[in-house]
Amino acid sequence: MDYKTKKIKNQELQKIIINKVSSEMFQRIEYCGSFLEFHSDFTGEVKKLVKANNCENRFCPICAYKKARKEALKLSVLIKSLEKDNNFLFLTLTSPNVTSDNLEEEIKLYNESFKRLTKLKPFMSAVVGYVRKLEVTYNHDLKTYHPHFHVLLAVKKSYFSSRNYIKRDEWLEMWKSAKRDNTITQVDVRKLDLSLDDKGILEIAKYSAKDSDYLKSQDIFDVIYKALKGKRLITYNGVFKESVKEFKKGNLDNYIEIDMTEYIYRILYQWGRGDYVEREKRELTQDEKERFNYKQIEELNMFRTEE
Repeated sequence: MDYKTKKIKNQELQKIIINKVSSEMFQRIEYCGSFLEFHSDFTGEVKKLVKANNCENRFCPICAYKKARKEALKLSVLIKSLEKDNNFLFLTLTSPNVTSDNLEEEIKLYNESFKRLTKLKPFMSAVVGYVRKLEVTYNHDLKTYHPHFHVLLAVKKSYFSSRNYIKRDEWLEMWKSAKRDNTITQVDVRKLDLSLDDKGILEIAKYSAKDSDYLKSQDIFDVIYKALKGKRLITYNGVFKESVKEFKKGNLDNYIEIDMTEYIYRILYQWGRGDYVEREKRELTQDEKERFNYKQIEELNMFRTEE
């Protein structure tokens, strides 16, 4: 992660969010990422962030990125825990773009439509669980907004050879019916590759709105902020919902990889004058090395989703 770039974007956010949050929250956003504590290997080329002051605002570029990485790790663990009995599909549901005045209503319609989709007999017969994520993108040429769903579906191992198999064109007709919109011309559905860094997992985990969109202007930010503020952006159902309970209890920790990097140094950076400055570097104590080395990873690497 390029923390400098994210911190600069955080400063851009401050200018357009100041009148939308409390003074306490604004101060947290303002000081978010002002110091970073890393552990590094002997060369200093591999670093792991171990401590930072985070604001946790969903529109903060720093915190949104960190949350996406943690969500990606959770999803990869859930999939590993379920893959013995299930296959997985990645489904993208879209409809024509809307104007700013219609975005909130369109998101409401999406939620209602997806609920209708899950009640259709083919869906109920084939799908044993899903993870659904709302994303909103902005078309700068047309000045329109594009809400859409990324959906991770769990189906039985026998799905592709069973009578419950749903063809792509059937998914399209089901979505058109559920959305009550015959102008929809496409859906994307494909089998998920179970590699850890699969694009499908990262699509579900990543931000609900790109900072490259909403930081462009106050007007765009106002629309996206209003549409997403307070909304539940990711939902778990069926076998995924049950697995989340086990994940929170720590019962799925055996599916998390061990970080094999040997960390030697503790390095502290502080933000100032447009960049991070190294303030302190020391070798980890023997006790610290034993406590921090060869532990489970805490976030899934998402560098390849960056623009």
